[in-house]
Amino acid sequence: MTNWSDSEFERLRALADPLIDEQVAAYARDQPEITDIADLTKVLIKELSEAKQMARRNATSSVRECAPHLFRLSEKLPELPDWARDAKLIEQGQAVYVSNGLYQSAALFFASLPLSYADERSADILVQGEFANRAPGIFTRRVAETGQMLIDVMGLRGSKSLEPFGPGYVTAVGLRLLHSCVRALTLRKERQPLWDKKRFGTPVNQELLLATLLDFSFVTWAALERMGVKLSKADRAANLYTWSVVGFLMGVDPCQQHPLTLDDIPQISEQLSRRLGHTDAGCRLMQDLLDEMESLMPLGWRKLPRSLIHWMFEDQPYGVHRVPSLLEVPAPAWWSRPLLGGLQAVNNRVWSDQLAWSPFQMPVRSLLRKAGRILLVAYADEYAANRRPPFEIPDDLVRQWHVRTTPRAHAAREKRRTMRRRTRQVGRASSEFLARRTVRRGSQ
Repeated sequence: MTNWSDSEFERLRALADPLIDEQVAAYARDQPEITDIADLTKVLIKELSEAKQMARRNATSSVRECAPHLFRLSEKLPELPDWARDAKLIEQGQAVYVSNGLYQSAALFFASLPLSYADERSADILVQGEFANRAPGIFTRRVAETGQMLIDVMGLRGSKSLEPFGPGYVTAVGLRLLHSCVRALTLRKERQPLWDKKRFGTPVNQELLLATLLDFSFVTWAALERMGVKLSKADRAANLYTWSVVGFLMGVDPCQQHPLTLDDIPQISEQLSRRLGHTDAGCRLMQDLLDEMESLMPLGWRKLPRSLIHWMFEDQPYGVHRVPSLLEVPAPAWWSRPLLGGLQAVNNRVWSDQLAWSPFQMPVRSLLRKAGRILLVAYADEYAANRRPPFEIPDDLVRQWHVRTTPRAHAAREKRRTMRRRTRQVGRASSEFLARRTVRRGSQ
């Protein structure tokens, strides 16, 4: 087990990714068609999108051809070490994601993403980064790409996704290269005043990358347990092992020599929780996510996302319970506490081997799966017509998660969304009219 001391985290906070950073900078200088890091970043994003499409279709022979810059830059990266080659354990770890897909979707939106926004460094990078602008659709695309990353590294077991040229491998290595570009862009002279290096350390540093791995492993387990999905110790260990392999490919320093273990989790979590804080950037990201999620909810469910975020973080250790207040998440719906609290009480009795039954148990778990499915499908629908969509659900997961992706189903869902938007617009207009009339009467 690693010694997770204060000095170790200070080291990680100051550490970038020297191997790839030097390679990226030298490559950008040596290519006449690439004038600076910003140009290289755009090239890599385009190539990464095309390479992942080829990899998902198992066209491995074409991956290198469609992404020459990506793979020339990655040529010097080390191969997977012996500890990262346990295919059976990787498949067991990926099964944790695949077997709980709809719950995993809910965990991403209501736990993992909010927690990442409450990390001061993460929020600042996302908002101040070169691509975190206010262009239409940019936020939606960023969230979609996060969901696709999870599918690529955890959901494509049959394609051996973490082996060279597999979709998980391409995604992880591509992210490593893009992180290097973001570091270079953030530290450009004209942008340096926007990044507080003394406070946050190196942009996209190793501490932040380690936090990201925990957001998608430990934080997700906690969210699943809160929803009534109890993972065995063996499944959690396998899932963490698989994320450690992903971490190796992404250049996460603590994963270079050996995988993370369950014994590491409490110390890492306690250390990382010290980086939580209130920032304008975090609140802005949270509001963007809430606006998007609540616009997708059926009529009468609009406040479900904010309610689930409050519920997910309630009573969590290491000060994580503060996340909703740090992000200024609006108050939950009045009906959410008895409903969701009833499920939590049942879960507590289940894990204590006591009598576990409640009239709320099955309806609430169905509600959680429904919320996860709504968000998952909405992002797939958003890009259904794209030739290179940033998010798509593979056919085997479509079947396993019982998601309908036919053109007819897509058209029906879009019609319902349009009706909801119009109904809510009418409702808002009526409320504003009544409010103005009340003000006028009060002034008379």
